Amino acid sequence: MMETLYTVSTWILPALLAITLHEAAHGFAAWRLGDDTARLAGRLSLNPLRHIDPMGTVVLPAMLLLVKAPFLFGWAKPVPVDMRNLPSPRRDMALVAAAGPGINLAQAFIAMLLFHLLPLFGDTADLWIARNLNNAININIILCIFNLIPVPPLDGGRVAVGLLPLALARPLARLERYGMVLLLILLLAVPLVASQFGIDWNPLFELITPIIVGLRDILLVLSGHGG
Repeated sequence: MMETLYTVSTWILPALLAITLHEAAHGFAAWRLGDDTARLAGRLSLNPLRHIDPMGTVVLPAMLLLVKAPFLFGWAKPVPVDMRNLPSPRRDMALVAAAGPGINLAQAFIAMLLFHLLPLFGDTADLWIARNLNNAININIILCIFNLIPVPPLDGGRVAVGLLPLALARPLARLERYGMVLLLILLLAVPLVASQFGIDWNPLFELITPIIVGLRDILLVLSGHGG
């Protein structure tokens, strides 16, 4: 029991920071570009309670963590954005969408830099802080890359809709109502069915894992931990 509580204590802070700043970044970007819908709804706040979806942010990730799943998955409440308030709706929506993964990338890099300060703490605190920082790096890199998958309603899908020619952007945008179902099938259903045949296969994570590892290696070098 104590070991479980200790493990949870090293995940909860980096997870809340990653999710809260991700969502607040969307709202902040929209506000700076001319839409104050998120600001008026209180979504520029750093209070996690304003962004948490009980099932997607708490229950599902906690269950995956407790059963020692090989990945964590979840979601927060979407930030409201009114495209009609944006000067250049397609371009600006792409910028708003990119702000979330961008802040996750920044958090991962900052966590790596903070590893240089660990010698300032005692051995016990040093281990707990190191695990928090390591989890912050992993969570934020995974959130960054996963959200950049070019399938709406993920941020990458909305970036793609904003950048692609209209002939390609319109059919991609129409996928938004089915996008999350498709992702859940690839992320949860396909691995479950494959496991019934004795096959360890998660196509989505096989696709993004090399990118996650490569990005982590780049950030390690940039932060002074590799060469």
